[in-house]
Amino acid sequence: MAFSLSRMTVLAAMLASAGAAQAATDITFWHSMEGPLGERVDAIAQAFNASQSDYVVHPVYKGAYGESMNAGIAAFRAGNAPDILQVFEVGTATMMYAKGAIKPVQELSEKVGDPIDPKDFLGAVAGYYSSPQGKLVSMPFNSSTPVLYYNKDAFKKAGLNPDAPPKTWPEVADAAKKLRAAGMECGYSTAWPSWVLLENFAAWHNVPYASKDNGFGGLDARLLLDSPLFKKHITFLADMAKAGEFTYGGRGDAGNALFTSGKCGMYTGSSGMRASVIKTGQFAFGTSTLPYYPDVKGAPQNSIIGGASLWVFSGKSDATYKGVIKFFKYLSNPEQSAAWHQGTGYVPVTKAGYELTKKSGFYDKNPGTEVAVQQLNADTTANSRGIRLGYLPQIRDIEDATMEQIFAGKMAPEAGLKKMTTEGNALLQRFEKSVK
Repeated sequence: MAFSLSRMTVLAAMLASAGAAQAATDITFWHSMEGPLGERVDAIAQAFNASQSDYVVHPVYKGAYGESMNAGIAAFRAGNAPDILQVFEVGTATMMYAKGAIKPVQELSEKVGDPIDPKDFLGAVAGYYSSPQGKLVSMPFNSSTPVLYYNKDAFKKAGLNPDAPPKTWPEVADAAKKLRAAGMECGYSTAWPSWVLLENFAAWHNVPYASKDNGFGGLDARLLLDSPLFKKHITFLADMAKAGEFTYGGRGDAGNALFTSGKCGMYTGSSGMRASVIKTGQFAFGTSTLPYYPDVKGAPQNSIIGGASLWVFSGKSDATYKGVIKFFKYLSNPEQSAAWHQGTGYVPVTKAGYELTKKSGFYDKNPGTEVAVQQLNADTTANSRGIRLGYLPQIRDIEDATMEQIFAGKMAPEAGLKKMTTEGNALLQRFEKSVK
């Protein structure tokens, strides 16, 4: 049977297409983004795959952050690790010191001839995921930071100016007192107590959370919570709790409903909570910066991030590594960075993404959405760069459990801080021995 010229042309094109598809390098990406966020990750991967023909990224949801990190490490030990693994920020030290398991991102990008420059990222974001030498060890992806949300309707009812949120802790206490007097069930509460009230508190006031530059300077870092400013702060909050002006809302983001339900007038929570407030809250609200103590020199400095970054496992082919870096460069281009920020509530991790969002008028149309970026967009110090400690999730558990006792009036703040420091440092000593 003779083929017509047109049929031969079509066949040749199909064969060429099949050959190109076979030549494409597959890249496996394990992540913890579920629901709408997972859909966005899938869409980003599809758009990247459509933008070129050399690489195909396959995103796979692997459960919550802790589950996916454990799965990734187990897979590496079994010899079948994914190429990219999303890891929450508190797992940074664990991944860094997993000997032979990971390829530092900046070093890898330079090796494949497609450098990633940490200067392209917001200072506090790049700093958190960089080595002591200032080189990126993982790729910044979804970053958030805590901000102060406040109920404007409740402020009006309490005789407070809805356009002048409290900026200092004494102002928070004063506003909480007036909110309670006006009938609010709760004056002030917070999400993520350890992250907000200890880690970010330290960075925002430019004081150390731990020695050795919060762990960036070595494995022998130890907690410094048993210090005058932490004692002042935890005592201040304990006094507010005793007076009924501060309500402990639970660990993690368990307290979010206190604010979204309208029970609480002020709330410190993740910048990524904004969409939930808009969807659930039946009131006008504002967003402001974290409170600080005005008598502390150098405050406010900058907040630190939550969220996660992307890690690259070792033992992969050169073609895979080139594709991974190409995907990372795609993720961090201004358009992608801006779209991720505007669509999710996470901050734009790159400076160009921030500037593009600003230029588009997004912040003017959505007041309060710039606060998180402004808090992070600063030159960091040794105290405000972030936290680089092993067993940080377990340390947070100790801190949260102890603060629960303090705010319930069952433990003195000074004794509680000593307990956190002693028990946390015991964990740090264990971590130091485990990686040497």
